[in-house]
Amino acid sequence: QVQLVESGGGLVQAGGSLRLSCAASGSISSRNVMGWYRQAAGKQRELVAHFTTGASTNYADSVKGRFTITRDNPKNTVYLQMDSLKPEDTALYYCEGFCAALAQEYWGVGTQVTVSS
Repeated sequence: QVQLVESGGGLVQAGGSLRLSCAASGSISSRNVMGWYRQAAGKQRELVAHFTTGASTNYADSVKGRFTITRDNPKNTVYLQMDSLKPEDTALYYCEGFCAALAQEYWGVGTQVTVSS
């Protein structure tokens, strides 16, 4: 059974920081975790940060320079370090995994991030 479990969300003041974690288990590892997405109330889910070919990363323009995505393969965990948070970063944050062998996409249930002004 595949599981992606997000944690680390919470309430923070504007300018603060949070670190989100995405723990992979089952027949999926952190190497299969491709990125972080978020969905604000009343809006569509959007890409925040993801891994591209090799060790490269890509970020939404709105978070460039403030968010950093990293992998810790021995811990089977992917992180999203979020600094200089803004109220517009408030959303439910999800990690997304993909298993190429099965052509299967996986999602966690999300962790809520709320940034107060």
